[in-house]
Amino acid sequence: MSIDRHELVRRHNPVHHAFDPFSPLSVGNGEFAFTADITGLQSFFPTMEGATPLCAMAQWGFHSYPETEGVARNPDLLRRSYFNAENGTGGYMTDPAGQEELFRDLRINPHRLNLGRIAFLFGGKELSAQCVAGIEQVLDLWSGELRSTFLYKEQQVEVLTLCHPNEDILGIHIRSPLLAHDSLSVQLSFPYGSHEMDASDWQAEDRHATRILGQAQRTCVSLLRVLDDDRYYVDAATHGGERSRIAQTGRHAFEFATSGLSLEIVIRFSPYEIKEDLPSFYEIQNAAHQFWEAFWSSGGAVELAESRDKRAIELERRIVLSRYLTAIQCAGSYPPAETGLTCNSWYGKFHLEMHYWHAVHFIVWGKPEFFERSFGWYRRILESARQRAAEQGYEGARWPKMTDPSGRDSPSPIGPLLCWQQPHPIMYAELLRRAHPERPILSEYADIVTATADFMASFAQWNETKKRYELGPPLIPVQENHRPEETRNPPYELEYWRWGLSTAIRWLGMLDRPVPQEWIQVAANLAPLPLDSRRNIYLAHEACPATYEEYATDHPAMLFPLGVLPGASVNREYMSQTFDAVLRAWDLQSLWGWDFPAMAMTAARLGRTRDAVDLLLMETPKNTYRPNGHNPQLPRTDLPVYLPGNGSLLLAIALMTGGWGERTEAAANQAGPPERPAPTASRASGGAPVRACAYAPGFPDDGSWTVQVEDICPIP
Repeated sequence: MSIDRHELVRRHNPVHHAFDPFSPLSVGNGEFAFTADITGLQSFFPTMEGATPLCAMAQWGFHSYPETEGVARNPDLLRRSYFNAENGTGGYMTDPAGQEELFRDLRINPHRLNLGRIAFLFGGKELSAQCVAGIEQVLDLWSGELRSTFLYKEQQVEVLTLCHPNEDILGIHIRSPLLAHDSLSVQLSFPYGSHEMDASDWQAEDRHATRILGQAQRTCVSLLRVLDDDRYYVDAATHGGERSRIAQTGRHAFEFATSGLSLEIVIRFSPYEIKEDLPSFYEIQNAAHQFWEAFWSSGGAVELAESRDKRAIELERRIVLSRYLTAIQCAGSYPPAETGLTCNSWYGKFHLEMHYWHAVHFIVWGKPEFFERSFGWYRRILESARQRAAEQGYEGARWPKMTDPSGRDSPSPIGPLLCWQQPHPIMYAELLRRAHPERPILSEYADIVTATADFMASFAQWNETKKRYELGPPLIPVQENHRPEETRNPPYELEYWRWGLSTAIRWLGMLDRPVPQEWIQVAANLAPLPLDSRRNIYLAHEACPATYEEYATDHPAMLFPLGVLPGASVNREYMSQTFDAVLRAWDLQSLWGWDFPAMAMTAARLGRTRDAVDLLLMETPKNTYRPNGHNPQLPRTDLPVYLPGNGSLLLAIALMTGGWGERTEAAANQAGPPERPAPTASRASGGAPVRACAYAPGFPDDGSWTVQVEDICPIP
């Protein structure tokens, strides 16, 4: 029996009956998102520590402060730190000492900005949330509509909020008798940019400009926003009877009002001027309905509601809401920031090691086009990545860690020394190849795969004494509490290097191109995974015998070679013992949101299915999921949302339901059967497998879980 997707999705619609500043709801399209309070707009500033800011953000919406006098914002002026390495000769932007101002300036610029605030005015004034009652707010996931109802002075206000699926346009429909009596209106206002979490500086009115470019019949206005050297455009229109109007009420504020019972507002944000008329609210509504129905009706689906395990409905809720949140926050033209388009984290810049956790799930959930939107950006920064590698004495392309649309790396005591993001593009390309057997993916992404592998082979250091290739120093591993000059051969990076180079070799073979001998030599002669031979458990790195005594915090990356990766060189018995050692010794409170799904993937591949489920649902602060589906990294207050947690959950569920191994029957016949084969797949259009089954290799098979799965692709 196929899954009733409409019922599956709608039973998890988020509902609010009270003001919750920690769990606001958002609408968006991957390129743009708008986060609202219980009024459906942004009427109440959240003031509690740890509350989620209410912003309107876009992928293109970055701002830079003017340069400080006497401090040119030029990374070439930053003094580098040098480490002893057998091959690389370049320095790293890791030490702020004596250059603190430039170091900070390069970190916080550019930063993402809040494009504007849309809020109710009650009798021309802003009020607090305590002034409204009768709250009922529902985010209808199937249609993309945010429906908000509340009472003000015993009069009902009904609000519909939607985002156009293909443009950065909001549609708002308001119905209330308060509108006709001038007791209710809407204000659009603009802040100056900020690198802080709320991306807004409301105190700097003199530092930016809002210019009217055109106005028609008091119901349409076109604006130019000027913030230092940055520009963007805003078009707004309203419809609410003959007396609907837009009026400028402040230097950076505009009011929408009507004498009728309803008011429609359409607002478009854009990095460039658009001459086309705005769509109507109903055109936006129809487009949103069509998009979201198609989104939920195609691609992967997992249903758990018939399970006996009482936790099943909560896990199902997290899955459904994570699919929505990553679609509106992580499916744009750039890799996402860790807080997506909700608010600023790390100044709104994106971390390429996290791109995997944010978005690679789209490919195996049958939505590869959602991932490819941002994967194309790697080609745009390929030359700067080549330049970075050359400056450090390496071949190929070294991808940045913390970056922005330009592809520039940001200075940090840690970031420039990470390397686990380097093999990611090979993984992305390989997953896309499996997802698109009908497309020439090999030739489309060969340049990215080749440049990535060239760097990886060049980065490995030959140890003449031990006759092997090694990674580091200098290197900071996934578990970031290790010194770069002491870290050698961390296990996840080693296994990822081995897998990535082996995959790149296969790619060139399939393209009938010559394979560089260096790739072959490095892949075949990489160091073994570091092992405590007394206890037969894997270590954080080769020079860290006290892994479980002194370093048992942060990411337990010694588990990731089998789980996140297929683990070709992993001893499964030793990995199972390592898994037990981590559960015994680790400070589980220190784990991050994506660690729990990553560990669950290890447990699943080991056949420890109960552990896999327990990890996904472990009750610990950083594995909290709010009513809106977000994964705050408690007790931190600067990460009220954390989208790598949502994306990694979806990837773990894909592995636990779709299995692992080759993508198609033909490929499976060539490579031999996978360890836990996915069920027989029928073919839908485009070669995508459609599965409707109760086979889920990562879930217990003791009858406590009933898992229905459709169209989930196996993971390598």
